[in-house]
Amino acid sequence: MCGIVGYVGEQSAQDVVVAGLKRLEYRGYDSAGVAVLADGGLAAAKKAGKLVNLEKELKDRPLPAGRTGIGHTRWATHGAPTDANAHPHLDNAGRVAVVHNGIIENFAALRSELTGRGHALESETDTEVVAHLLAEAFSAGGDLADAMRQVCRRLEGAFTLVAVHADQPDVVVGARRNSPLVVGVGQGEWFLASDVAAFIAHTRSAIELGQDQVVELSREGVTVTGFDGRPADVREYHVDWDASAAEKGGYASFMLKEIADQPQAVADTLLGRVDGEGLLHLDEVRIPAAELREVDKVVIVACGTAFHAGMIAKYAIEHWTRLPCETELASEFRYRDPILDQRTLVVAISQSGETMDTLMALRHAREQGAKVLAICNTNGSTIPRESDAVLYTHAGPEVAVASTKAFLTQLVACYLVALYLGQVRGTKWGDEIRTVVRQLADVPREVDRVLETMEPVRALARSLAHHGTVLFVGRHVGYPVALEGALKLKELAYMHAEGFAAGELKHGPIALIEEGLPVVVIVPSPRGRSVLHDKIVSNIQEIRARGAHTIVVAEEGDEAVVPYADHLITVPATPTLLQPLVATVPLQVFACELATARGNEVDQPRNLAKSVTVE
Repeated sequence: MCGIVGYVGEQSAQDVVVAGLKRLEYRGYDSAGVAVLADGGLAAAKKAGKLVNLEKELKDRPLPAGRTGIGHTRWATHGAPTDANAHPHLDNAGRVAVVHNGIIENFAALRSELTGRGHALESETDTEVVAHLLAEAFSAGGDLADAMRQVCRRLEGAFTLVAVHADQPDVVVGARRNSPLVVGVGQGEWFLASDVAAFIAHTRSAIELGQDQVVELSREGVTVTGFDGRPADVREYHVDWDASAAEKGGYASFMLKEIADQPQAVADTLLGRVDGEGLLHLDEVRIPAAELREVDKVVIVACGTAFHAGMIAKYAIEHWTRLPCETELASEFRYRDPILDQRTLVVAISQSGETMDTLMALRHAREQGAKVLAICNTNGSTIPRESDAVLYTHAGPEVAVASTKAFLTQLVACYLVALYLGQVRGTKWGDEIRTVVRQLADVPREVDRVLETMEPVRALARSLAHHGTVLFVGRHVGYPVALEGALKLKELAYMHAEGFAAGELKHGPIALIEEGLPVVVIVPSPRGRSVLHDKIVSNIQEIRARGAHTIVVAEEGDEAVVPYADHLITVPATPTLLQPLVATVPLQVFACELATARGNEVDQPRNLAKSVTVE
């Protein structure tokens, strides 16, 4: 949610900032604004709605040229998406401008203090209080970085703040607590952003900012301190993808591109994880093998699509390691007093590495003494930094809000973790691990085959665009796939969609089945667990007998389902545990095409943000 960009250098600050905001549009937002330091003063413009509204405002009423500036795309939390509530927010004198991601929990008390001292606040936001507090602290002496440290020590909640002051024309100051902020290091220019995508066209050198740190960008360079003013150690790293990876590449939407990217993304996730003997070698998993052998329980915490990946991981971990595994919604985890100790391994899954619910679950787990392993796509993000170990998915930037390639690569990473646990604990023989690794290596080719056969799925989706409800059912690992298929349809098409375990139909949901209702059924392989297959064929018959329109996803050659499928979607034959890697892809295409047919914006669904950085 919310995009932040800051710049100090020799280029036009407005141009750099607006271009950076464009690259952050995928995060979801409902207003945008920019502030520039020029001619000894500060000028700002902001507009509700999409970035094109701001660009029109800047064209009609240009800001003075300046080489230092900040910008923001806002996702409304406090106050409606209006011009007044858009960022940047200024103090009464118009000398300070601030942008903000997150929530300041004690803003009401701070606002009351400020109005009591004669400040006039013009918006409904929690952010505006920071501009006024910074102005007070700055006027008391010192500089903007010192003022930011003073103010941050008073704030409660999760926040990223970036500010400029007209009296320091070549300085941008930022601060972070529980919300992402990264520094870009260029040649004689410096950037601040909530995501490296904002400055990747200018530099691929970045600096991680830690928890409760303040950063000052100036012509002289970068200075980082803690909120207490003590110098902080920083780590510079190289971003391993370039600007072209965040472009559509000729596709109508980022989501279509990212669906097409999946074979390569899966291959990249597997790259370098297998040694010369065909066994797993996971450099990033820094937990010693001796400690992993002591683990007596695995707990997976995640949200949304990542949670569905975790549900599938549970099947693999328990089957391959014989360890009990729980999958928990991160948003509920720490509120139910979970049972954790030093022998618990917590696996935290997050595409962005900044998902607030997952981050807070991770911190709770570490407080209880558990070891934490992160599965993440974003180098340098908070969740990997605060974990004991990490497995990066290397999917490249995922711009569309609805996750596709991140889901498949999270699945692959989960399988690797499960196999690795089996390897170090001795529950899987070397030849068994090599067999599964070879099967995983075949997946990119199989996903390519699925993508080549999707035109009938697109046509089906278009034909169902007028429907109000679609149900999804599955068994075993097909159940989380059904949940994911339903989630994609909710996110993109804004229609009622539900996923069920097929065996639960007769315990209530079958009452929903009626004439013409589209029901998608994920069918397990008849070769792996035949009892599962036989049972779901019976479920399909039950559904069809009540007049529903059955859409069956089954592996090639499964003749048993053909008589009961109104529409058959075939996928390559894969081992049971790995089937989600191919079975999910048609559901992604189905949701994307159906949403497009309904006239929806698939990359930026309403009310949603890419990185959920508030609880």
